[in-house]
Amino acid sequence: MKKINACMVMGFFLFLFGLNVNAQSILQPKSIAPYPVEITYFKTTNIIFPSAIVGVDRGSKDVLAQKAIGAANILQLKAARDSFPETNLTVITADGKLNSFVINYDPKPSVLNISMKERDNKNSIFLSPGSVNEAEVTTYATHALYSKYKGRKVKHRKYGIRFGLNGIFIRDNLMYLRLTITNTSNISYDIDQLRFFIRDQKKAKRTASQEIEITPVHIQNKVTKIDGRSSQALVVAVPKFTIPDKKYFAIQLFEANGGRHIELSVKNRTIIKAVVLPTLQINRKYTYQ
Repeated sequence: MKKINACMVMGFFLFLFGLNVNAQSILQPKSIAPYPVEITYFKTTNIIFPSAIVGVDRGSKDVLAQKAIGAANILQLKAARDSFPETNLTVITADGKLNSFVINYDPKPSVLNISMKERDNKNSIFLSPGSVNEAEVTTYATHALYSKYKGRKVKHRKYGIRFGLNGIFIRDNLMYLRLTITNTSNISYDIDQLRFFIRDQKKAKRTASQEIEITPVHIQNKVTKIDGRSSQALVVAVPKFTIPDKKYFAIQLFEANGGRHIELSVKNRTIIKAVVLPTLQINRKYTYQ
């Protein structure tokens, strides 16, 4: 009997030890090993990602970086000067992944084209909608922002916040949504999120609903705060779309550290009345940012 009890006690302590080890392994932060990249002054290095690039941070101004014209998932790199000290580069892609690089200068890089292809992902180029570059999107978004056209308005007012869609424009494969946020209260409104969905209309509780999130290509006059007793307008560029039957387009505005959340419900008859933007002169100069 004593041997059985001893075995039970020992087994209990081993179980606790195992839980402790598992907990430590779960809490242990995972490091992301940086990828080494060599760049030079006279040649361009191309990095191909499996998803569109949404953010780039350079550790030094010695590195020149830009997204390739017409390709949302290719980053082009050059050196701003000879023999700069080692630095780093961080790239965030639309699939939610953070990519880290250590950048060094080399007059003759051994590799000029780098594929960040992951397992089970095809190494293909993701074209921006309509294969437009950033200059084109910015130009047309600015035109839509200041256009005198007043289309069919969709608006909602709650908690002293007026949120409205007062213009839908289209050019090639992009739609430009002009939004206005007016704060009639004395408390500033800090924007946490601005999201876009195609959703099913209300159904019975037992019926599964589906939604498709639409990711903006560009936001012109992006704001993060609406002061009290003030108003701001912005334009959001998204891939063109229409809404199937029994669905609607939802635009959600969320307040940071607050509860003043507002949603606009846009019907298809409003979207199909989008106004075509005129052809504008675009500065296509190839520059590094």
